[in-house]
Amino acid sequence: MRAAGRGWWGRKSTPGKVETYTRWTFHFFALLEIAAIGLVAAGANGSQHGVWVFVLVCAHALFGVVVTARALDWTRGRREQPVRLLAAHGVVTALTAITALWLLGSGSDTLSSAAATVFVGVLTFGPGTIALGVRDRRWVFSLVAGAAAGTAVLALPLGVSGEAALGLAVAVFIGAGSIVFTAAFSVWLLDAVYELDEARETRARLAVAEERLRFGRDLHDVMGRNLSVIALKSELAVQLARRGRAEAVEQMIEVQRIARESQREVRDVVRGYREADLRLELAGAQGVLAAAGIECEVTGDAAGLPVEVQSALGWVVREATTNVLRHGDAGRCVVGVRVMEGRVVLTVENDGAKVADGGGAALTGENGGSGLIGLRERLTAVSGELEAGTVGEDRFRVVATVPLPDVTGAVA
Repeated sequence: MRAAGRGWWGRKSTPGKVETYTRWTFHFFALLEIAAIGLVAAGANGSQHGVWVFVLVCAHALFGVVVTARALDWTRGRREQPVRLLAAHGVVTALTAITALWLLGSGSDTLSSAAATVFVGVLTFGPGTIALGVRDRRWVFSLVAGAAAGTAVLALPLGVSGEAALGLAVAVFIGAGSIVFTAAFSVWLLDAVYELDEARETRARLAVAEERLRFGRDLHDVMGRNLSVIALKSELAVQLARRGRAEAVEQMIEVQRIARESQREVRDVVRGYREADLRLELAGAQGVLAAAGIECEVTGDAAGLPVEVQSALGWVVREATTNVLRHGDAGRCVVGVRVMEGRVVLTVENDGAKVADGGGAALTGENGGSGLIGLRERLTAVSGELEAGTVGEDRFRVVATVPLPDVTGAVA
């Protein structure tokens, strides 16, 4: 059961955790209302009226739970604003407070104290719940002021003295103001967390798109000039052929040569993209992750490694970086390069992996991904090995090991 609880919580994103915490905090207010107010009414000299008031307070608190859930759903855009439900909760709050004061507001001092506690408590928790369903600050201030003014207006006709009514109004103003401010701040904080998460995802997508654009620009630079030359020479060959000139054949031979040269240059661009210098890939990964708001620490040095080893490990860095950006909820990533005992070990480890949702799905080949297969093929070409998987509850680790040729075995 304990492991299942951790899994349930671990599957949630950071905004989801904040939302769950906010919801259950305000649901806890219902228990607090019953414990702090309802039990006071129930214990008022064992009065039958006290029991009825306890039932009313419980009903008011449970109604507040429903209003809280609907109001928070509205703040997240999942349903329309529950205007009628908020108004109904305001009416129920006023009726509960009046009934409690009427039933408990006469008799001994103990009953009077219980009446004041229930009266103030209900009018304190009620506006706090309603505040979750409004956004205009003027309405929020009106809730507090209205609750305080309504306290005096409701108390005086029920036989409460002017001085006592003023004291009740001040108590409601302070109590309701505190809970209303807490509700408004909690909604603002929840919205801010979701907005920051959306901005972070946007930065990650932009970082990946920027890398793709870089490759597109390199390919365009190579192909643009050659295609223009091919077009011109082909047009010249057509004109020469129409005139019966033998030079047309020479021009087409030149077009064929340029086409083959273009193929070679395209392969060089792709090879350069896939076989980049490991040091450049490490620096690029650090920059891309930083742009996405993820702290990245790079340790070790790739200087002196063979080109084919750097090519294979550079591709591992690139794939692992893309995996960190697209999956999970990483806040920190550590990349390490170590040369020891005639082999190079590259480690990429990040937190925030969503294990249950396939935090490494793109890299491990799950859900149709092919990242792991491609990496293993490249590492196999240099006799390397690859391990990828979760570590603990929320960490994902990629380890690539490549043996060094004898001539470079002294690199350390």
